[in-house]
Amino acid sequence: MIKRELYMSRIRPFIGTELIKVMTGIRRCGKSVMLELIKQELTESGVSPTQFVSINFEDMSYSHLQTAQALHDEITARAAEIEGKVYLFFDEIQEVKDWEKCINSLRVSLDCDIYITGSNAKLLSGELATYLGGRYVEFVIYPFSFGEFMELYRSIAPDASIQQCFQKYLLAGGMPYLANLRYADAPSKQYLHDLFNSVQLKDIVKRNKIRDVDLLERIIAYVIANVGTTFSATSLAKFLKN
Repeated sequence: MIKRELYMSRIRPFIGTELIKVMTGIRRCGKSVMLELIKQELTESGVSPTQFVSINFEDMSYSHLQTAQALHDEITARAAEIEGKVYLFFDEIQEVKDWEKCINSLRVSLDCDIYITGSNAKLLSGELATYLGGRYVEFVIYPFSFGEFMELYRSIAPDASIQQCFQKYLLAGGMPYLANLRYADAPSKQYLHDLFNSVQLKDIVKRNKIRDVDLLERIIAYVIANVGTTFSATSLAKFLKN
């Protein structure tokens, strides 16, 4: 597990404070791992794991807690059995209806330290400001930097030169799961293709209620093909006409 010190150094000053720590980012960029790294840091500082309450709302076994009232009742009951400060970790919190009401109530009523994650598709910065009223600090998590990528790739290809590593990074990118595929070309391309489709169809199309998906795909193709160059609405219109 990569330590991701760049993010931990930013989060560390807020550990133990009443501010709600929110981690957002693209699908599969490593938000859940950040929660595990925070737990590890707390444990090393002397906090007992018995003080942790962790819920991943992608797990169907927690489907009964996907309303604000049900989650609040469950956490209140669990917290009553814990001595000292309670550390709450909620993964994919956006799956809970009216989650912000529950989180705000827990922050007020319990001696707790709250960490939540959510996909960018459903937990945008502007919405956080509305939901949590300034009582939060947001950390945007990105895929691996080249330095983090090197830590993993060196364990798979120890003899690769830095030029070869950088070439692989340019082609494959920094999505953490690629290490499980050992950065093999065909499986990596398939995974990235499916992830791209998931972001495009489930996040962009669904969130914005886009009806002309074909047109969206053409626009995205144009934007990706012109990364690093200046283009205008006029040049985009000409491309679509052609």
